[in-house]
Amino acid sequence: MVSRREIPLIVWLIWAALVAEITVSIIGRSWPSLMISMITLILTWLPIAYSDRFGIKIPIRFATTAVIFIFATLFLGEVGDFYERFWWWDVILHTGSALAFGIVGFVLIFMLFEGDRFAAPPFALAFLSFCVAMAIGGVWEIFEFAMDQAFGLNMQKSGLIDTMWDLIVDALGALTAAITGYYYLKEPSEPGALRSWITSFIDKNRDHFKKLENKKSREIPEEGSERGD
Repeated sequence: MVSRREIPLIVWLIWAALVAEITVSIIGRSWPSLMISMITLILTWLPIAYSDRFGIKIPIRFATTAVIFIFATLFLGEVGDFYERFWWWDVILHTGSALAFGIVGFVLIFMLFEGDRFAAPPFALAFLSFCVAMAIGGVWEIFEFAMDQAFGLNMQKSGLIDTMWDLIVDALGALTAAITGYYYLKEPSEPGALRSWITSFIDKNRDHFKKLENKKSREIPEEGSERGD
């Protein structure tokens, strides 16, 4: 688990809000709110607790984004009733999560090739990252269905129509992330907000990208020799 100093203030505030809601729910005997708050607290703790386990170091921005998404979906969406109050709440969450999952899918697939850009064409890696993001989106829809059936929630709202629009939005976000990954492989030095997420993951896990690092180290002398000539 990351040290306490590394955990952003927003994560501490989210945890404090959940603990407060749990306390209020117990006092008021609001069992549905208590259940959702406790599940949310556990799920928001997991990304932080396991951010450096299993031989992969997850950048704190990735873990923080996961915490915010879980909190916004389960707690604000269900307990705060944001899905009913704001029609765009679900769209924003699914778009943002698809972008994040697409980037995660890309860096994980990229890591399987040990950072070797020539182990597979950039298009193939981008396509696989798109598939990973869509798979995660599909699993999330199954989770929503399970929560609705098991606990009487209404995460799927209008059922099939809501699910299909969620998947369409997931596809758009996943496609954006896939295109970002594709151009990162083509021009890794170009700046960009989403590209910086890829760079931060690679910087944290350089041991898994040795081929990429070796390639860069070979390119630097070559560039220097060309200028010297």
